[in-house]
Amino acid sequence: MLTRAIPSSSEPLPVVGLGTYRGFDVRPSDPAYKLLPDVLSALFAKGGKLIDSSPMYGRAEQTTGELLSIHEPRSPAFLATKVWTRGREEGIAQMEQSFKLLQTDRIDLMQIHNLLDWETHLPTLRKWKEEGRIRYIGITHYTSSAYDEVEALLKAEPMDFLQINYALDDRGVEKRILPLCRERGVAVICNRPFGGGSLLGRLKDKPLPGWASQVGVKSWPQLALKFLLAHPAVTCVIPGTGNPRYMAENAGAGFGPMLTGAQREQLIDLVG
Repeated sequence: MLTRAIPSSSEPLPVVGLGTYRGFDVRPSDPAYKLLPDVLSALFAKGGKLIDSSPMYGRAEQTTGELLSIHEPRSPAFLATKVWTRGREEGIAQMEQSFKLLQTDRIDLMQIHNLLDWETHLPTLRKWKEEGRIRYIGITHYTSSAYDEVEALLKAEPMDFLQINYALDDRGVEKRILPLCRERGVAVICNRPFGGGSLLGRLKDKPLPGWASQVGVKSWPQLALKFLLAHPAVTCVIPGTGNPRYMAENAGAGFGPMLTGAQREQLIDLVG
């Protein structure tokens, strides 16, 4: 799988990861739980590493920790989660719980979820980064209404990562946010890369462009992800799934040539 350098460290990060929203919010007694070890195996077999979770995602952190603790061979996961509460002590307690649920003593990326009380949490994250408990610091959001606040924060505070909504039919970040991330040396993780699901529904009955096979694409999900990865500011995409076949298919977007500018424009025209 292709990798992109995290700007603040130059560490290579595989370009396709896994989001755990909904898909990993399941209990061991649920039949869907039994598929999840194969989801992780599909991710790792293709060379992916980043697994993104949050206290907001129900049981997802606990499920992730359970499955990684028994995964063979030893998991190469790059663990990302979030703090999503108000207050310093509440934030510390929530993050300590994330360490416990994920069954780890170091989290690769801790993000302030939806910028909630970021002024309070940021000093704690900076201290924990200095101590080596977390490796990178980031912020997240998923709606265009927050872009002004995201932009102001990126200009005011050094950040390792921004996780933000970006899809073929949701391109608002291209105007100011993505150029700012390149300028400021901020890695970009794309959430909602299928536009919340509506995008694939609109594309599924359309034929793939004739050039799709030339860039190693066999499906619309792969092409939608490749569209994002062709942007020079994007570091990683994190489509969410609890289906091993979908995970393997999504990971396939991380291989082969990237799209040209003309190919990206053709896809933009296609979705209107």
